[in-house]
Amino acid sequence: MFVQIAFLTGLLGSMHCMGMCGPIAMALPVVGHTNGEKIFGRVLYNFGRLFTYSLLGFLLGSFGWGLKLAGIQQGVSITAGGLIVLTGIFSTAWLEKKIGNPFSLLRGNVIQKLFQLRSMRALFLIGLLNGLLPCGFVYVGLIGSVATQSALQGSLFMFFFGLGTFPLMFGVSIFGQFVSVKTRGIFRKLTPVFAILIGCIFILRGMNLGIPYLSPKLSSDHKHVKNCHRK
Repeated sequence: MFVQIAFLTGLLGSMHCMGMCGPIAMALPVVGHTNGEKIFGRVLYNFGRLFTYSLLGFLLGSFGWGLKLAGIQQGVSITAGGLIVLTGIFSTAWLEKKIGNPFSLLRGNVIQKLFQLRSMRALFLIGLLNGLLPCGFVYVGLIGSVATQSALQGSLFMFFFGLGTFPLMFGVSIFGQFVSVKTRGIFRKLTPVFAILIGCIFILRGMNLGIPYLSPKLSSDHKHVKNCHRK
């Protein structure tokens, strides 16, 4: 169930990504001589993003696992859902501005050099760094990875989140010049609605209502672990 939610979150959130990261995707250097090589370069860039997302998901999923051991399994999912709903109601632009652009932390013209290298390795590295850019919908995904309460599931959550963003971001990197600024603006206005819907799903899961797939009974693994420690 987490995989489906993650993919859906990324797929719907990619509309936001198109407005935020679209210019970077469209500015990527063209690498290769054949169409196959050029397409592979775009795929490599996107998998660089997915790698960074997966690593962040692993770290935050581990944090969620710690919360699960503390016995607050149900509260984590409800809290995560509430935070996601809040990101949909209130703009995250101020938070993105507060965090700033991680690219600026790199000394010199590292990013410019990567764009100038025009190599497959450079495209992958650009993707890795792109995954660190402040983005409101990526924050939604990261909150979701905490709610998985597992390092592995957190990593998978963010991988499938990134996979959900792949189709639109891949298309933008190739056909982005044909997408008008007005169209991107319309897509960005729709993303808060999707964020609220996804947040509600997390809240329902945490409510432990016994509804298959939507709000299944939470396992008592954390109790088992506690009992093992006592023994």
